[in-house]
Amino acid sequence: MNSMATKSPKSPSSPAQPPVPAVRPDNGAGGDSVVLERRPQKTKPPQMYQVVLLNDDYTPMEFVVVVIQEFFNKDRETATQIMLKIHLDGKGVCGVFSKDVAATKVDQVTEAARKNGHPLQCVSEPIE
Repeated sequence: MNSMATKSPKSPSSPAQPPVPAVRPDNGAGGDSVVLERRPQKTKPPQMYQVVLLNDDYTPMEFVVVVIQEFFNKDRETATQIMLKIHLDGKGVCGVFSKDVAATKVDQVTEAARKNGHPLQCVSEPIE
């Protein structure tokens, strides 16, 4: 009884991108040979989201600065500049993150504001 396989195993191929046959010369060996070449898979970078704080007339400016420092790891000067942009323009971008991280930041800021009795609003917006 022969325990050797009669067929050579097939190499696994990705269903999304099958290998492309390429014909190469045999350098005088008597015919063309077919070689399978893999195409490199191109993955898109993840969709990024900006976390935006919105201005209101009740949340103290100092609280906004502390929130920016604590949750977005900004130094005091940068946090103050972002707070002034929020105050003057109605909103300000605090950071750019992947979707899950941005959602977590929004939840953290909203929870901290509610615990301290402030109506500060925070949203995430996709970046085109």
